[in-house]
Amino acid sequence: MKIYTRTGDTGDTGLAGGGRTEKDSPTMHAVGSVDELNAALGLLLASEIPLEIEKVLKQVQSHLFDLGAVLAARPDYDPGVDLPESEITWLENQIDNLDRELPALRQFILPGGHPCAAQMHMARAICRRAEREVVRLHRNNKPKLNTALVYLNRLSDYLFVAARTINVKQAMEETPWLGAAANDGKAAE
Repeated sequence: MKIYTRTGDTGDTGLAGGGRTEKDSPTMHAVGSVDELNAALGLLLASEIPLEIEKVLKQVQSHLFDLGAVLAARPDYDPGVDLPESEITWLENQIDNLDRELPALRQFILPGGHPCAAQMHMARAICRRAEREVVRLHRNNKPKLNTALVYLNRLSDYLFVAARTINVKQAMEETPWLGAAANDGKAAE
């Protein structure tokens, strides 16, 4: 089977279960953001990250593939995969496992620190975009996306805690957001 089909050369693409949609449709924006998030996690997995985070990210990548299949299906089609609510509980447990080892967060922090932590923050931001795009689909034509919305929300929380964990393990200090106090309310010169 060839990787190219030429069927999408005019700006549309096939949906699971049949039918086609424009490549710039809300459905394809959501699918694309979930795919981009998965690629960002793949980049992180190519880096040296703590083993407990690596194991979680590998599982999350599979969950994101399942989610992509659900998103890319016609609203009336069952793609044969799902994102069960048990995966949300699993993700919450992973968050709790990392968070209990971290110092209490007393203020907002800026993304950054160790390069892997900065990449984790980038993945978190991509996850938030994917979440916003799934919200749009949920409201418009895919009411079965409740679990996906909760999962992406928890995943962004996990990625935040994982970034903090990497910084702690690498002895990198977190940079607090100081707001207007950083420059006494004056614009940077």
